[in-house]
Amino acid sequence: MAHARRRASAGQAAGTVPCVSASPALIVIDVQRGFDDPVWGERDNPACEANIEALIAHWRVQGRPLVYVRHDSGEPGSSLAPGTPGNAFKDVITGEPDLLVTKTVNSSFHGEPDLQAWLDGEGIGTVYVCGITTNHCCETTARVGGNLGYDVRFVLDATHTFDRPDPFGGVVSAAELARVTATNLHEEFATVVDTAHVLREGA
Repeated sequence: MAHARRRASAGQAAGTVPCVSASPALIVIDVQRGFDDPVWGERDNPACEANIEALIAHWRVQGRPLVYVRHDSGEPGSSLAPGTPGNAFKDVITGEPDLLVTKTVNSSFHGEPDLQAWLDGEGIGTVYVCGITTNHCCETTARVGGNLGYDVRFVLDATHTFDRPDPFGGVVSAAELARVTATNLHEEFATVVDTAHVLREGA
């Protein structure tokens, strides 16, 4: 596929073409209680958390590598700030991951510990991305992962986002933002899939 060739070229340019012999990793991004705060506004995809829970269970049964990512916001008053109830993971995030990454920016590849170094050290070349929010931390992680040479699968229905004001006085719905994210990513940075496909195909 065209996007796979682009990813390989990007990885070669950066000197980071990962080995693809290991099982794919599931990266679960920012599934935190703070996103239940009404301040975020109207959300889409009420099935998101149930789909994430199903993916985590599937990965555990398969014995595959699991990465949890937590956003530790430094913004004053943020519902995701460290030490606040909103910083904690939601109940669907269970058990211990193989790697816990904490970050203060959108990309999971710009946190601690170094996600890229861990994936490469484990020989992981394929990653599945899910979490919150679709068009911010999930999309950014998928874009960076694609540019680094990973085969990124974006599990769209295991993400959700919120309505967002545009720069022109209007509001873009969460559903439309998710559709645009899928359009931006598919066959360019990632392959967009759904939970049922992942579970059926066994990842």
